[in-house]
Amino acid sequence: MTTAKRDTYTPETLLSVAVRIFNERGYDGTSMEHLSKAAGISKSSIYHHVSGKEELLRRAVSRALDGLFAILDEPGAARGRAVERVEYVTRRTVEVLIAELPYVTLLLRVRGNTATERWAMERRREFDHEVAALLKAAAAEGDLRADVDIRLATRLLFGMINSLVEWYRPHPESTAERDQLAETVVHLAFDGLRATR
Repeated sequence: MTTAKRDTYTPETLLSVAVRIFNERGYDGTSMEHLSKAAGISKSSIYHHVSGKEELLRRAVSRALDGLFAILDEPGAARGRAVERVEYVTRRTVEVLIAELPYVTLLLRVRGNTATERWAMERRREFDHEVAALLKAAAAEGDLRADVDIRLATRLLFGMINSLVEWYRPHPESTAERDQLAETVVHLAFDGLRATR
């Protein structure tokens, strides 16, 4: 007597495969057929877990966004001088990016072609505005150089952080590497931005 092969995929493992394929092929270039082949399961098995490709995208970018927005609720982001808070947020943003690298990579690559992509881009802008507000507050408190345009500094800061998804490949179980990278980003950015006393 033979038994039918049981679907061993969970929503989490399916999401992991989908994110990998979305990052390799692009969201628009990925079909349900691509996802089923990569997962080694039938399309109907995928539909057992999710309503479709866009739900997988929403879950993936939500995971990245939830990680980023959670930083803003941490004590280091909420208390102290604005410059210390923005340095903390910068450090933690790098750490979240590293911890959730495939998910953040996907978030940074969405282009607004679907409702989910537009929603994700709007949420990303909200996060950027929160960090920009901290930089403005740090400048108002006199802790950032007066000759630096805050809008430009904000863009450069996010450009540096976001570029990590293009070249950074973590070594398994190397928290020291992650910590060093986060500290390097903070020092490069804020050693140049801090006002000298």
